[in-house]
Formats: sequence, structure tokens, C-alpha cells
Amino acid sequence: MGAKRDYYEVLGINRSADKDTIKKAYRKMAKKYHPDSNAGNADAEEKFKEVTEAYNVLSDPEKKKLYDQFGHAAFEEGGGAGYGAGGFNQSGFNSSGFGGFGGFGKGQSGAYRSPDGSYQEYHFEGGDMDDILKNLFGGGFGGSTFGHGSSAHGFGGHGFGGSGFGSQFGSGSYQQKGQDLNAEISISFDEAALGCDKLINLSDADGKGKQTLKVHIPAGIDNGKSIRLRGKGNPGYGGAPAGDLLLKVHVGERAGFERKGADIYTTVNIPFLTAALGGEARVQTLSGQVMCRIPEGTQSGSKIRLRGKGIQVMGKAGVYGDLYVTIQVQVPRNLSEESKRKLHEFDASTRMTGARNSRTA
Repeated sequence: MGAKRDYYEVLGINRSADKDTIKKAYRKMAKKYHPDSNAGNADAEEKFKEVTEAYNVLSDPEKKKLYDQFGHAAFEEGGGAGYGAGGFNQSGFNSSGFGGFGGFGKGQSGAYRSPDGSYQEYHFEGGDMDDILKNLFGGGFGGSTFGHGSSAHGFGGHGFGGSGFGSQFGSGSYQQKGQDLNAEISISFDEAALGCDKLINLSDADGKGKQTLKVHIPAGIDNGKSIRLRGKGNPGYGGAPAGDLLLKVHVGERAGFERKGADIYTTVNIPFLTAALGGEARVQTLSGQVMCRIPEGTQSGSKIRLRGKGIQVMGKAGVYGDLYVTIQVQVPRNLSEESKRKLHEFDASTRMTGARNSRTA
């Protein structure tokens, strides 16, 4: 197998390329060599893997830094020469040992992958091997030596053979899930409340390779929420699954309605007489108009609650919020002289009634 090509050369970019340039170059190359477009072409398949491997490194700031400093050696299994002239070489490590661990020659630099998956740098200027491993991996190597049998704290129970290098540093085959993609979609107030199906068009960075997807918008989704479309992101590497597409939803407004969670707020105007004597008022809801009873003596600004007339709680079929109706009393305008006189008589009558009631109380 030939030597690995430089990752920047693989993507056709220079070393000063920014994140967007790297992503654009990857999408172009991945489209060119994708197995779906090159069925039975083994050479294209290898190039697709090479392109994906290069992108997975250069798109990650931490891995890119290590690659820029150490090249491919930062990620090679087992890595470099042994310790000194006759020390440990690659065969001395567990087969699933150091992912990207450089050699131990004097004055050598390299990198290793820690148990949390991050990459750390090291520089070795010589010295006792136990001290080096203590510095790299903590106190798990105290009391053990390379030349003799292992102890419970050395290469046995917690060292190379047990839960040490084999489980902590990953396997030799490299797999990585494809990166997630982000997109946005705008829907109406009613579509968010009632749910709907929408068609979205996806395309490559160069505008080609268009794909149409049918997306179900669940009833009750709120503004700013995202829908996850599994497997619709970038392809994975080494047999790993593709990433996901995160579709952020923007919900439009509707005149006369205000949404707060699953509840809706609206306003209705009623005549002065209806407010004074009671009656009914027509109220608009999401499912149509309903008649709402207005109690006698209703004041302007009062609220009436219509249970279950709000928006469905997302993911909970049959569970709805409420509709809150604020009453606005319409004050008569452009009254005739006769109407004004009768209102004054009405006002005087109510004052007299109130005075009598207060004396008898």
C-alpha cells in the first residue's frame, strides 16, 4: 500500500484554508467520488474514503493542529520506533493500543489519544520509562517495569492486557459518524398549531445533486425548535452511519392571535349593551368560530377562558392548551341628543338606586 497523501493535497486546498473552504472542497470531492455515483469503481471508493478521512481531520481544530505539527504520525497506530535502541516497539503494545502514539526515541515528539477521546501532545527527552508513563497516564504504572512481569497496577489488571491501552485508546480501524447538517424552514401559525407535511430541497455546496424530502411538521411545534432527520447529514467514514439534518423551524405570526406555549390569547369587541345586560359574542378559534357567553356586567379588560381551544401540546395527542379571550367594550359614538338625554336619565337613576341601597344596608 502506498504512502498516504497529504490531506491538504487530497482536498485540493492550501494550508491556510479556512473552515468554510475546507467544507466546500470536501463536498465537491465527496460528490465526485461518492459510491452512489461510481457503482463498482473500486478506485473511486478508495478516493472517497481518502477524501472523507482528510476532511474528518482538517475539519476538527484539535486534530488539524496535531496534523499540521506532526503530519500523519499523529494518528498512526502504534507509531514510530521503539524506546532507545532495544526498547519497546510496536509489537510490544496491545493490538488495539496507541491510536496515534509516536515513538520513544530520544528527543522525540508526538501525540496520544486520552480516554476522553481528545489528543494530547508529548515531548520525550529521555529518562525513566515509568516516570514518562506516569506523566502521560497518571499513577497507574507505579511499581511496574518493562523488563519484568507485570503487577496489579502495572501491565496486568490495569495495563496493556486488561482495561488499559486496549480499552482506553480505541481500535486500529478508524470510524467516524458523518457530521450533522443544519437547515431552516418557515411555516405559518396554523401549520405549526395543526401540523403539516412540507417538501424541502437539499443540494450540494455547488448547487447540484438536488434531493427533495418530505418532512412532517408535528402539531404544536414552537418557533425556534428543530426537527432531526436521521441519516440525512454528511456520510460517515469506515462504515459509520451518516450524520443527521437538523431542521430549525420558524413560525410566522397570525393577526389577532398571540401564542404562549400551548395557550392562545385573542381579543373580542362587544357592544356596551351586551356588557351591561349580558349575552353572547362570536369568538374566532383555530378550528372556527364559536359563541361565547358574556356574563351580565362584564367590564372592559375582563378575560374569559375557553378550555381546550388552544394548541395541541407537541407529542401529546388529545392534550391542548386554552384560549384566553380579552373583552373590549365598545363605547357608543356620535350619540344623538335624544340618546344623550336618555343616558343622563339612566345615570341619574342608577345613582339614586345606589344611594337608596346604601341607606338600607
